[in-house]
Amino acid sequence: MAHKKLDDILNNYDVYPLVVVKDKPTTIHIRPLGCDQDFEPGREYELVICALEDGNPRDFPATGDFRRKKVICNENGGFDIEHTFNKEQKYHLKFFDGEKGMERFSVYCVDEDLRGRYPFMGDLHMHTNRSDGNQTPPVVCANYRRYGYDFMVISDHKRYYPSLEAIDAYKDVNIELNIVPGEEVHMPRINGKTNDVHIVSFGAEYSINALTDGDHLKEVGPDLKYRSLYGKAPDIMSYDEYQKKMQELADNTEVPDDVDAVPYASCCWIFDEIRKANGLGIFAHPTWKRDAYHVPEAFTKYMFEQKPFDAFEVLGGERYFEHNGFQTVLYYEAMAKGIRMPIVGSTDSHSSYESNKGAFICETIVFSPENERKALIQSIKDFYSTAVDTISTEYRVVGEGRLVRYSSFLIENYFPIHDELCYEEGRLMKQYITGTDEEKADAKAALEFVYGRGKKLREKYFDF
Repeated sequence: MAHKKLDDILNNYDVYPLVVVKDKPTTIHIRPLGCDQDFEPGREYELVICALEDGNPRDFPATGDFRRKKVICNENGGFDIEHTFNKEQKYHLKFFDGEKGMERFSVYCVDEDLRGRYPFMGDLHMHTNRSDGNQTPPVVCANYRRYGYDFMVISDHKRYYPSLEAIDAYKDVNIELNIVPGEEVHMPRINGKTNDVHIVSFGAEYSINALTDGDHLKEVGPDLKYRSLYGKAPDIMSYDEYQKKMQELADNTEVPDDVDAVPYASCCWIFDEIRKANGLGIFAHPTWKRDAYHVPEAFTKYMFEQKPFDAFEVLGGERYFEHNGFQTVLYYEAMAKGIRMPIVGSTDSHSSYESNKGAFICETIVFSPENERKALIQSIKDFYSTAVDTISTEYRVVGEGRLVRYSSFLIENYFPIHDELCYEEGRLMKQYITGTDEEKADAKAALEFVYGRGKKLREKYFDF
């Protein structure tokens, strides 16, 4: 993540694993990284393991959990600490030399359901110069890998083929960035009526836009290689067939008086088609402002109640508070009413350069067994995701409480390390796409050499 840098503790010490599983005996390794020698090899120190959420036992003996033990500094000036953590939360490891407080380190304990679920950072909504963005699809991918993304989608307006272009650009080289197919879906008018609800298709195996006449078909034609991931897609409807189908759906859809049937029925059809294509249908940025909200609040709340979508884009697209701030309020109000919905955060960016102030405003953390399209989609559907707001210097995380706390720990302690690896791969990806023949060959060789380091990093810092 471009906004978070290594602090002194992470620069001076390597602590691993950072994440452990509840009730599993674990050895935490603390290793100095060339800093001034804080600890003397062979000397005994007192270690206090503090459970963050339970308070100080001096003041709150009913819950406070501070475990004290004597530890010996190893020959490398670090420690190997055996401990079993028994509750999901953050723990501080504070060292003392007599009465003198020394360094404090952090680890996180997770419940069994998070075992094997690694945190992958990514974006589910962004644009290139194939619609209204500023860079080509392969360059956008390289730039976002450089800033710490593990997965991303090219979701150009009305067009699926740019996402396939991005995937194809790197087909001959090993990279750890997972480029997922997708598009932002905008279907034609229906008897003069427009469905202007923005819907992102993430990971679908064929284009929804190309199911009928539109910009996608006009620009590249009906060939399956441009509108499907695996060479399979439904037959293309004529515009008249599409219009008739949508009007029939609207005529047979009952909605409240303050909800319009045509856009709602059209939304339901689009989300169903995305699911048929094994994708994730995202209800995007309803409080984006023009003269009025992009989507009326009554419509948004009805969408929340009925949940025809797979995930809600709770963060993304704009930097003013009324956008992400109001969407977050709507999300938490729905949660308070017992309406639970998967969420994502996305940039909706149109330029992948730092000069674009909206280039890095939001991300999604998905806790998934692997960085693979189907696994990411299922993990989001199963509520294992959080949305991260990085508009201001101080980040904030939106989502369910336990995952918000866990995400915050990872943003502070894991992702700064992770992002350094991503930066190098992203720089080489751009060289591979834009360089001279010699530079491309050098980049390909270097990418092959560094491939797999992300996996090794996860295995080191997560004791699964």
